[in-house]
Amino acid sequence: MKIRENAVILFQGDSITDCGRSRENDKDLGTGYANFISAYLNATYPEKRLNFINRGISGNRVVDLLNRWDDDCIDLKPDLVSILIGINDCWRRYDSNDPTSVEDFEKNYRKILTQIKENLDAQIVLCEPFVLPVPEDRKQWREDLDPKIQVVRNLSLEFNTFYVPFDGIFASACTRREPAFWAEDGVHPTQAGHVLMAKAWLKVLENIW
Repeated sequence: MKIRENAVILFQGDSITDCGRSRENDKDLGTGYANFISAYLNATYPEKRLNFINRGISGNRVVDLLNRWDDDCIDLKPDLVSILIGINDCWRRYDSNDPTSVEDFEKNYRKILTQIKENLDAQIVLCEPFVLPVPEDRKQWREDLDPKIQVVRNLSLEFNTFYVPFDGIFASACTRREPAFWAEDGVHPTQAGHVLMAKAWLKVLENIW
């Protein structure tokens, strides 16, 4: 289904999506992949008059999205919702001894998607959470993150969404340059990493504009 003129495209997630956006100005999308995507689409399809909103919040986990979903998604009436969440559900296990079980992650993510389906006529993009093996301790995170990645894949199939496999895309990119080139702390992308994400997202959705 093609995206209509004047459509609202909403980016949701954590710090990777937030990326320094202004809380007072919805036109400020931060400095990351959401900004690159909007700039490209506005330059390529100016006649569409697309409207982009970034409501990513640094530090959020999937339960945080659920708790603010009415205000920061449903009430905005988006035509397309792009969600990238999950790395903090993993990270808090290792830095705060505050883990999110796979079962709770799936339960809350499913509630979010169900609300979209029940309240909006919106296309959905699920983005794969990711971690790169830098510094060394990030390698241990795979035991926690990999099952959550599988949850997102399964939910994408169940809810018939678009899917952007960021973890796999970064793994492939790390065969071309060292992991720190793409994300110095293994989590927050560099500018090159954000452009890589934007290109991958646009490739998955290339036929809907």
